[in-house]
Amino acid sequence: MKLVTYSKNGNQQLAFYIGDALYDTTAANAQLPSTMAQLLNTWEQSIEAMRSTEADIKSGKANVQGTPYKGANILAPVPNPTSCRDGYAFRQHVAAARRNRKVDMIAEFDQYPIFYFTNHNAIQGPGPIACMPDHFKKLDFELEAAVVLCKKGRNVKAADADEYIGGYMIMNDMSARTLQMEEMLLNLGPAKGKDFSTVIGPILVTPDELEQYKVPAKPGHTGNAYNLRMTCTVNGVQVSEGNMADMDWTFAEIIERCAYGADILPGDVIGSGTVGTGCFLELNGTGKLTNPDYKEQWLQDGDVVDMEIDGLGFLSNTIVAEKSDFSILGLKKM
Repeated sequence: MKLVTYSKNGNQQLAFYIGDALYDTTAANAQLPSTMAQLLNTWEQSIEAMRSTEADIKSGKANVQGTPYKGANILAPVPNPTSCRDGYAFRQHVAAARRNRKVDMIAEFDQYPIFYFTNHNAIQGPGPIACMPDHFKKLDFELEAAVVLCKKGRNVKAADADEYIGGYMIMNDMSARTLQMEEMLLNLGPAKGKDFSTVIGPILVTPDELEQYKVPAKPGHTGNAYNLRMTCTVNGVQVSEGNMADMDWTFAEIIERCAYGADILPGDVIGSGTVGTGCFLELNGTGKLTNPDYKEQWLQDGDVVDMEIDGLGFLSNTIVAEKSDFSILGLKKM
């Protein structure tokens, strides 16, 4: 299934995405959940009825009117996650970033997957990304994929963890690099450089839709992997390209670590981390290594950031400057 959350009469409405149209779950079947949160919290009770209803819509058996996707107010597919973690799964990105800083690749990357918590209240879907003045000091995108969990668990093993994934999405882990790097000098973070916006969507794609793309995980790793091309363009110019199959740590392995000694919950969102070439921080560093005259690029007011992942859709956002001159960098004690 491909599922979308959109705003209808000021409320969140869960809909099937079929042929460029949205079909409200509750209009097609009054017994279905009306929001993504309701679906995720009743997944095992609801999923077969969801699949059956989707099939009825596709066959014409269900007499339900669709809403054109274009023009609808599309929200994040999971508008209110219970939490949001972001992983660090692509070795290419980590190795390039460390090479650009002239430090060796860290051996611990290959020993265990890691993640950090980001602001689940700053989750948004396609559309404008509001940024304060300090965010524009090295404002960056990060091209990623993400999953949402649909079952509660604890101490889940990687071999079983894919069963906890309700669906996959595109993620843009926005980053204000100056804020991020300043706070990480104190060996804590990232936090303030990340908490203003994390974009997911616009579609949640259930795992069965991705079976045709499945490939083996990398040697020595456990869990599902998918051959899905990932790209990002800024103002129509492609700047990044990678593949979900390049994840060195699988989502299953990241979930195993998340669930160790802690509850994972329906509605938890987990990002993959940045794909190789998937942000300006990496691209700028690589460019300057090969060309001392390389001109750094960062996101500016009005820039349009478009991300696409095979099977997961197309995510578009526009950078918008807040009308403010307030600076927290200006509050530093000297």
